Amino acid sequence: MPDQPLTVALVQTAMLWQQPAANRDKITALLEALDQPVDLVVLPEMFTAGFGGDPGRHAEPDNGVTLQWMTAQARQLDAAICGSYAVVTAAGTVNRLQWVEPDGKRGHYDKRHLFRMAGEQLRYTAGVERPVFNWRSWRILPQICYDLRFPVWQRNCDDYDLMVVAANWPAARGHHWRLLAQARAVENLACVAAVNRVGVDGQQLDYAGDSLLIDSRGELLVDMHRRDEVAVGRLCHLQLQRYRDSFAAHLDADRFALLDL
Repeated sequence: MPDQPLTVALVQTAMLWQQPAANRDKITALLEALDQPVDLVVLPEMFTAGFGGDPGRHAEPDNGVTLQWMTAQARQLDAAICGSYAVVTAAGTVNRLQWVEPDGKRGHYDKRHLFRMAGEQLRYTAGVERPVFNWRSWRILPQICYDLRFPVWQRNCDDYDLMVVAANWPAARGHHWRLLAQARAVENLACVAAVNRVGVDGQQLDYAGDSLLIDSRGELLVDMHRRDEVAVGRLCHLQLQRYRDSFAAHLDADRFALLDL
């Protein structure tokens, strides 16, 4: 069985509050400093403006300036790039993770679980679809922040190899972030790339970062702590498949259905 490695860049940065153009420029500079080729770039949740506040100030049409910027970055890096920001749709404003490949092919995931403790459900419309993107022989499930607390939504039904989580997860619950990300990898026999932000936002919430790249055994391959930078890690598809073959817990998983979709 040939190996299909995936080199992942985790972009952990302190976003500027409600300043989309400045945040895109900052991330551009971080990506230009990469000293090696990568296959996938993962940005935080709400990477253009930070989480919270009035989405009307920074929400964009689906094919707006940020998606065009992502398309240019994907082409420049010859890598897929993903991250979330506020997007206006016919159904309402959504917290949308955009997925863009170097040839311009794209997809998206709208956040399913809206963070009610911050009133996100009052300002955004919840998503209902759970897409999986196929990229360089990896099946990739996109998720956003609060989704990490809902294991049924993230259950691996032998349909993904890597889960990416774009987040703005406050330091006050940092222990939960690390614990849940590793648990999702272990229980799903899948790798996890979980990217959070650092710094203090416009609501004076502190973010500790702790972006992680985790293998299917729950082992940390990258642990960024509070660094404002890009970290790169490599996932091994052959190692993943061998572990699944030797510890085939997925064959004993309970069947279930999501009834409200």
